[in-house]
Amino acid sequence: MSDSVPHESRENVSVENETVLITGASGLIGSRVSAALEQKFNLVGFDLTPPGDFAEGVDFIATDLTKDSNVDESLRKVRDRYGPRLASVIHLAAYYDFSGKPSPLYDELTVEGTRRLLTGLRNHGFEVEQFMFSSSLLVMKPGDAGKHISEFSETRGEWPYPQSKIRAEEVIREERGDYPTVVLRIAGVYDDECHSWPISHQIARIYERQFESFVFPGDTTHGQALVHLDDLAECFEKAVLRRKHLNENELFLIAEPDVMSYAELQHELGELIHGSEWPAIRIPKAVAKAGAWVQNKLGGDEEEGIKPWMIDLADDHYEATIAHARTRLAWEPKHRLRKSLPHMVRFLKDDPEGFYRKNGLPVPENVEQG
Repeated sequence: MSDSVPHESRENVSVENETVLITGASGLIGSRVSAALEQKFNLVGFDLTPPGDFAEGVDFIATDLTKDSNVDESLRKVRDRYGPRLASVIHLAAYYDFSGKPSPLYDELTVEGTRRLLTGLRNHGFEVEQFMFSSSLLVMKPGDAGKHISEFSETRGEWPYPQSKIRAEEVIREERGDYPTVVLRIAGVYDDECHSWPISHQIARIYERQFESFVFPGDTTHGQALVHLDDLAECFEKAVLRRKHLNENELFLIAEPDVMSYAELQHELGELIHGSEWPAIRIPKAVAKAGAWVQNKLGGDEEEGIKPWMIDLADDHYEATIAHARTRLAWEPKHRLRKSLPHMVRFLKDDPEGFYRKNGLPVPENVEQG
C-alpha cells in the first residue's frame, strides 16, 4: 500500500501539539470530528480514501484495517512521524449497510479490525492515553415509551450491525491492556442536509406522495433517538479534552434527550413539505412484509426501500438518558430533530436533486417538479 500526501505539509506539524489518530477519518463522522480537533492536535487519519474538505489538516495514511501487514505498516509510519505517545485513538471505522444480510466485513472490519488495531498499537509500543470507540445505541434492548435507556440497561443485537458492535466492545475489553477506554453508544446521526437513511427515505416518499409514505407497521407513538452531527463532533472533542479526568473504562449514551414519535415525525414532514398533515396508518406486519418483498423484487436495488427485517423492529423505541455524558463530559446537545427538520426540507425544496444525491437516493425523473 503506497503512502499518501497529507492535506497539511509535514513541515507544518507542531511538535508541541499532542497527536490524535482517527480511523474512518474520511467518513461523515470522521470528517466532522477531524474538523473539530484540527486546531488543537496533530491529526492522523486512517481510511481507504482521503478525507474531504472538512478535514484539510489531517495527515492521511491509506489503511485497510482488514489486513495485518497494512495496519502494521501504517502504525510504523505514525510512530516514525509523531513518536510513541498518542493523546487519543478515535476508532470510527466499521462496516454498515441496510440490506440486513450478513457480510464477512462485519467480522473482518468491525470486530477483527478493532482487535488488529489494538494489537498493533501495543506491538509498536504506543502509549495511548485514550482509546475511544464509536458503538451504537442499537446494541441496547429497546425500552417503552416514556422510559429511558441508561448505560446500565440490557443489550440486545437483533441484526448484523449491532451484533458486530457488541462483539467489538468485547474485543476492546479483552485487548485493551492498560489503555483507558471510552465507548460511545451513539444514536442515529443526522445533520441539516439530513444524512439519515430512515429520515431521508421518508422525506422522499412524502415528497413524491408515494403510497408507502402513509403506512407504518409499528406503534406510531414510538420513536428513535437521534443526534445532530455537529453535537456528536463536539462530544468527541470534549471526550478527548477531558480524557485525563475520566475513569479507566467509560461508557456513554450519546443522543438527544427527547424523541419524536413516528406519528409526530410524519405529521411534521407533511406540514413542511405539502402544507398539510400526513397521517401514519398502522398496518399489520404481515401485510407490510409482503409489500416490502414485492417492492424489493420489482425495484431490483438492494439498498433502496423498506426491508422485511426492518418491519420486525418497527415497534422498537429508543429513548436514552444522557445524564452520565452531561456530568462526566459536560456535553449537552444543542440541536433537536424537530427544529432541524425545516432545514432539511428547505434544502429539499431549494435543490431537490442535490438533496437526493447528498442522501444517496435515486433521483426521479420528475423530482424538480415536486
